[in-house]
Amino acid sequence: MNKTTTLILTLTASIFMSCHRENKAGSIGEDNPLLATWDTPYGAPPFNEIKTEHYKPALQEAMRIQQGEIDAIANSHEQPNFKNTIVALENTGTLLTRIVMVFENLTSANTNPEMQALAQEMAPALSKHYDDIYLNQKLFTRVKSVWDNQIGFKLNREEAKLLEKKYKAFVRSGANLNDDQKDRLRKINEELAVIALKFGDNVLAETNSFELVVSDKKDLAGLPQEAIAAAADDAKAKGKDGKWLFTLQNASVMPFLQYADNRELRKKIWTAYQNRGNNGNATDNRINVIQLTNLRAEKAHLLGYKSHAHFVLEERMAKTPERVYELLDQLWKPALEKAKAEEADIKKLMVADGINDAVQPYDWRYYTEKIRKQRYNLDEQEIKPYFSLDNVREGIFTVAGNLYGLKFKQLKDVPVYQKDVTAWEVTEADGKLVGILYMDFYPRASKSGGAWMTSYRDQKMQDGKRIAPIISIVCNFTKPTGNTPALLTFDETTTFFHEFGHALHGLLSNVNYVSLAGTNVPTDFVELPSQVMENWAAEPEVLKLYAKHYKTGAVIPDELITKLQESATFDQGFATVEYLAASYLDLDYHSRTEDLTQNVAPFEEEAMKKLGLIPSIIPRYRSTYYNHIFSGGYSAGYYSYIWSGVLDTDAFEAFRSTSLFDKNTAKAFRTNILERGGTGDPQLMYEAFRGAKPSIEPLLRKRGLEKKTPQLQNTKMLD
Repeated sequence: MNKTTTLILTLTASIFMSCHRENKAGSIGEDNPLLATWDTPYGAPPFNEIKTEHYKPALQEAMRIQQGEIDAIANSHEQPNFKNTIVALENTGTLLTRIVMVFENLTSANTNPEMQALAQEMAPALSKHYDDIYLNQKLFTRVKSVWDNQIGFKLNREEAKLLEKKYKAFVRSGANLNDDQKDRLRKINEELAVIALKFGDNVLAETNSFELVVSDKKDLAGLPQEAIAAAADDAKAKGKDGKWLFTLQNASVMPFLQYADNRELRKKIWTAYQNRGNNGNATDNRINVIQLTNLRAEKAHLLGYKSHAHFVLEERMAKTPERVYELLDQLWKPALEKAKAEEADIKKLMVADGINDAVQPYDWRYYTEKIRKQRYNLDEQEIKPYFSLDNVREGIFTVAGNLYGLKFKQLKDVPVYQKDVTAWEVTEADGKLVGILYMDFYPRASKSGGAWMTSYRDQKMQDGKRIAPIISIVCNFTKPTGNTPALLTFDETTTFFHEFGHALHGLLSNVNYVSLAGTNVPTDFVELPSQVMENWAAEPEVLKLYAKHYKTGAVIPDELITKLQESATFDQGFATVEYLAASYLDLDYHSRTEDLTQNVAPFEEEAMKKLGLIPSIIPRYRSTYYNHIFSGGYSAGYYSYIWSGVLDTDAFEAFRSTSLFDKNTAKAFRTNILERGGTGDPQLMYEAFRGAKPSIEPLLRKRGLEKKTPQLQNTKMLD
């Protein structure tokens, strides 16, 4: 997942993302590291100096400074042109952006109650600040003048794209509304900012509050030793020596669901997992879902759009919700058919175990693992020793080096925000600095669940010099236990490759303007660099580079590689169906044209019933813990992973047709996709790399669905 600055207002990321430059903040900044010049290696954030009490005065001062910059542009007596209006606007708010990036990132990766409370306190002020910019009529008049007279300015491609982005941002933020409408829009934006924060805080609180404490060792039957050891460590940390503690962090709950023989305990932890935010207490998200859905719809109507989805998708590759539904519909039927066959296989094993109940969601992973062993003689515990975190990291570095000539060196003198975080210098083969990369891998109570890439400084050109980006990968992988290093599942390994693909998109950016840099692209395009990177993880040639036994150093044997390949489409019915179900749910909320009046549970139930979703599978994210769409930047956009899936599987065919590390293909992907950020039309950028429109066939093959979908038209959705 790519996570831009969404804490306060998602829209701010596309307009005011700017890197560090020295700001004259006056005496107020002398004792506040957020306002001072960062005299750290590479200009990295001075995490070791920043305290929670620094944020509020720093944010207030930075807003004051940016407002002065905005006033200077709006009140200028010069005739508006590209430089004195658009570029000047682009260069405002650099200090504020720097501070918001640190604050937003740490509220996700290393938060505390004080920061959460401060975020909710500051959200209205920041919302008002950005509305004051977008709804500034004098400023918009100047921007519109440049837009209307752009032919006379003879702009190059990137300049024209920047102008388009700035102009559309004002229009889409309400610049053309009347005063009453603007007042209502301000109120909506303020409410959305606060409620989205509450939603995410509630999910984190509910994830942290549940504990499954096992006192009887027999209840651990079936669990691998490393899961037991991790649970013992967690219990000890909570003062429960001699017991075992399992939580709702993915690294804990998923192995329990996959291996624990005790069906009642699987049911207990699953029930807690899928009811997060839906418990009728202070962290209940049901009301928040309704409010967010209706406020987004109202905002879209104010701005002249049929629905929130129509508003969002206008600026995405998909363009309309109808086109998204069309793609999802093409995949749903064959995926559901495959999932039903998988369910029937599970049912047979359950009957053999004397269980005549219907297959339940807490049965799926447990019996799927048994079927994997029977069908492919593949035990995930057999392969995990070959995927230590360090080995996977070095493998990823090797892939990036072979493709793009990059080199990586760990840094010890760069401040980090938590002891487990590492920092890395990324350079070209000739030693030229590319950027800085933070990596933060293990779960903790102060960190949100999931995995994402973000940035502390986006790339741009300043005075003819490339300002190197500072990128971060945040994950929640299995922790080391005792003398055993962190051993990843293959799914976690793929996640690491995925997030590193996002990181490359940010690191290799080579554009002039920060608003167009790196991952500042449409959501249904941003997952292309991440997902294409996943393809290298399972290739035999690549596995032999990094999959080495953590004890012996032995390279993964061919027989295990063969098993991995043969099982590649195993359980893909389930994986595709749970993902598609969540994508439909997202669109069903956000393509509404009227207020949502019914409770969340029946709405979700009706949406899944309409699809024909089988009861043994639920959407990947249920409404009350659906952070992607209610607290992140993916509202009306969760479909993006499958849209980009068409692109990434087609793109990887370009490498397959030559070689995995073909220099010319890698150069084409770098120069047409990774370096260009949002400077061009995504469809045209992709075609410039590939030389043709993408085909859906590689995606179908990857998911084992091709034989079930003869009616599909190859490029229909992406033409």
